[in-house]
Amino acid sequence: MATHEHMPVGGRLVTAPFIFLFVIVFAAAVILTQRFVFGLGGVTHLSDGYPWGIWIAIDLIIGTALGCGGLVVALLVYIVNQGEYHPLARAALMTSLFGYTMGAIAVMIDLGRWWLGYNIMLPWLWNTNSVLLETALCIFLYIIVLIVEFGPTFFERLGFKESRRRLHRVMFVFTALGVLLPMMHQSSMGTVVILLGYKLSPLWQSQLLTVNFLFTAFTMGFAIVAFESTLSSVALKRPFETRLLSRLCYIMMWVLIIFLGIRFIDLLRLGAWPLAFRMDVQAISFWVEYLSGIAAIALLWQERNRMHPRYIFLGASAMLLNGFMYRLNCYLIGYDPGHGWTYYPSTGEIIVTLGIFAIQIMLYLVFVKQLPVLHAVRKA
Repeated sequence: MATHEHMPVGGRLVTAPFIFLFVIVFAAAVILTQRFVFGLGGVTHLSDGYPWGIWIAIDLIIGTALGCGGLVVALLVYIVNQGEYHPLARAALMTSLFGYTMGAIAVMIDLGRWWLGYNIMLPWLWNTNSVLLETALCIFLYIIVLIVEFGPTFFERLGFKESRRRLHRVMFVFTALGVLLPMMHQSSMGTVVILLGYKLSPLWQSQLLTVNFLFTAFTMGFAIVAFESTLSSVALKRPFETRLLSRLCYIMMWVLIIFLGIRFIDLLRLGAWPLAFRMDVQAISFWVEYLSGIAAIALLWQERNRMHPRYIFLGASAMLLNGFMYRLNCYLIGYDPGHGWTYYPSTGEIIVTLGIFAIQIMLYLVFVKQLPVLHAVRKA
C-alpha cells in the first residue's frame, strides 16, 4: 500500500559507498583543474575532426535524456491527469534537476573559451540561426523551472507552509513550461546531427532524427523512473513500488515499440539495412542498440513480468541501454569526419564523466536522506 505522503529516508550519510563516490569526484576535480589551466588539449583527445567527445555525447546528450524523468511524470500526472503517478513525481523531478544541471556544467567544461559562457544571457550576442542557441536557452530555462517545481520539497522540509501554498497557486505555469521546454530542446539535439550530413552513417542519418531524439527522451525518461525506483528500494531497503511501476512499464513498453517501429521503417525507406550486416564497429553498435530495445519489450511484454521487480529493473535497464546507444551512435560511433581522424576518450575525459555521474549519486543520497523526496511506502 502506498500513500502520497513524503518523508526523508534518514540514516547515515557518510558511508563506504559515499566515500568511494567522493574519491571519484575529487579525482575529476583534479583533472578539471588541469583542463581550466592548460586548456582542452591538456586533458582530452579532442581535435578538429572530433570537436566534441564523451563530455558532450554522454554528459549532455545522454545525461539530459536521463533527466527526462521529470518530463514524463509531469506529463502523466498534470497533463494527462493520471494522479496515481503523483508519488513518483518528486523523485523524478529531482533526478531531472541533477541530470540537467550536470549537463549544463558539462557544456561549460567543454567550451574552449568557457569564461565567455555568460554570453548566452546577452541577447544582442545571439546567433538566431543557430539550433544550439535554442538548445542552450531551453536547457537554461528548464533548470530554473525544475528548481521551482522542486521548491515545495524544500519549503516542506523547512516548515514554510505559506510559501509552499503560494507557490502551488502558480505551479501550473511552471508545469506547462516543464513539459514544453525539454520537448523543444531534446528534438533540437536531433537537428544538430542532421546538420552532420554525410559524415553520419545512414544507419542513423535521417530527416526523422528530431522525432527519434524526442522518442528516446521519453523512453529513457520512463525507464530512469523505473530503474531509480527499483534500485533505491534495494539500496535503501524500502518496499518496491510494484503497483505503480507495473502500469508505468506498460506505457513505456508501447512508446518503445512505436520508436523501434519507426526506426525499422525509416531504415527500409533509406535503404540502410545492408549496412547493419557489415562486420564493423558501426554495425555492431547498431545491433547492441536495436536488440537491447527488443530485449526490453520481451522482458516487459507479459503482465506477470511487469509485476516482478526483477523484470522491471532488467526491462528498464535494457530500455536505457537502447536510448544510450542510439544517442552515442548519433554523436560519436556513427560519426566519421574522414581524412583519417580518430577519437578515443582520454583517461581524463573518462574520469570527469565518472565524476559527474558520481556527484549526481551523492546528491541523490543527500536529498533522499535529508528531504521529503520519496513517498512513504508501507507493506500491505
